[in-house]
Amino acid sequence: MFQRLDDTIVAISTPPGIGAVAMIRVSGNEAFGTVQKLWKGKRLEKMDSHTVHLGSITSLSGKIIDECVLTIFRSPQSYTKEDTIELSCHGSVYIQESILNELILVGARLAGPGEFTMRAFLNGRMDLTQAEAVADLISAQQEQEHENAVKQMKGGFSKDLKLLRDELLGFVALLELELDFGEEDVEFAKRDDLKKLLNNIQDHLKLLIQSFDWGNVMKYGVPITIVGRPNAGKSTLLNSILNEERAIVSDIAGTTRDTIEEGMTINGIYFRFTDTAGIRQTLDLVEGIGVERAISKALEAGLVLYVFDVTTTNKEDILHDLNTVGLDFAKVLLLANKMDKNPYVQPTEFIPEGLSTDQLISISAINSMNIPYLKEWIYNKTIEGKINSDMSIITNVRHKEALIHANESLNRLGQSLYAGLTGDIIAMDAKEALIQLGKITGEVGVEELLGNIFGRFCIGK
Repeated sequence: MFQRLDDTIVAISTPPGIGAVAMIRVSGNEAFGTVQKLWKGKRLEKMDSHTVHLGSITSLSGKIIDECVLTIFRSPQSYTKEDTIELSCHGSVYIQESILNELILVGARLAGPGEFTMRAFLNGRMDLTQAEAVADLISAQQEQEHENAVKQMKGGFSKDLKLLRDELLGFVALLELELDFGEEDVEFAKRDDLKKLLNNIQDHLKLLIQSFDWGNVMKYGVPITIVGRPNAGKSTLLNSILNEERAIVSDIAGTTRDTIEEGMTINGIYFRFTDTAGIRQTLDLVEGIGVERAISKALEAGLVLYVFDVTTTNKEDILHDLNTVGLDFAKVLLLANKMDKNPYVQPTEFIPEGLSTDQLISISAINSMNIPYLKEWIYNKTIEGKINSDMSIITNVRHKEALIHANESLNRLGQSLYAGLTGDIIAMDAKEALIQLGKITGEVGVEELLGNIFGRFCIGK
């Protein structure tokens, strides 16, 4: 995918299109000399690192293209650890492309996607998890997602892995030493200590693997599905939660035929709310498809809001609907809606067997009654106490798979230990676990993955 890594690369690092300013990045051993061929201003090779200069970029024919601000980053004090120049020009697409084309004419090569970050990784500026965190940081849209990407980019996840890997590596070294003195029957690596270490490492790995679910929550949001009978107030509830008229509201039963999905942030976490067709038996083909989709969405959701009309529904109706959908009662919240029409009803009368009183909230969706409380309840039910700032949370499928493979190797290591097998077999299982952990940070065996990993980056990063 990538060409030579010892040449000078160039790319536009700001988003495509017109803006007030744009930034063009140049990196490589000949970055200063390449830009100097077009730069009308101070001699760049004489300038100190991390200094900013005003000048003009000209074409090879001598025509001024634009007046630019140029920033110098000398190796190794740059993002790529190579000599780097960042040119800030006016945001005209014509100006950007003209400067880019001229730099290519004088010897630079157009960078591939993520090639600047790849060079930062290959030059030891960051490990692979930190490099991948750069892409996560760029794409972050929610507070928690951003915080986790920053933590990973600063090496939080890498430090956790390094501690585990270093401890295991120390024992492997002792096992290898035993093999060197095999004829003398000595035991440098105490097996009981290795068992304790093994349990500790596996406990950490299991927590990291389990954190992937929360990583998905950060990236994609918590799926919340709104279900109920026609005219129960599902669409009105969605509009009230979002505080906007997103779904069509009508007294005509069956108005919602398809799913409607919208998202919002609650306490820094993104939630995806899906309004669905009313659950009922119907001969209408289109509405029937809508009901099937409603059931499917409910089964996939992290939390289901079952909305019912307190003026027309009874406990048996609710139980029938929940069983029809086949819901896990533990993830259901009953919403006793239209309390404004029947304020004297006791909502607890509607709770079927299998649900508790803390799984019911009285609301009036049309008046937004208890909607703020509902949002807090949703957050507390799905998030509160399950994510904290100290825990490492993985969001990358590659990381999860490598952790699972490492844990499998440790399982084999444990079996070898408890079976009293020889040190060479124990060492082989331990080395396999080290390899899997090393793949995550890029310390071993990831060359074939680099194109795939960095190919998902934007050009210019």
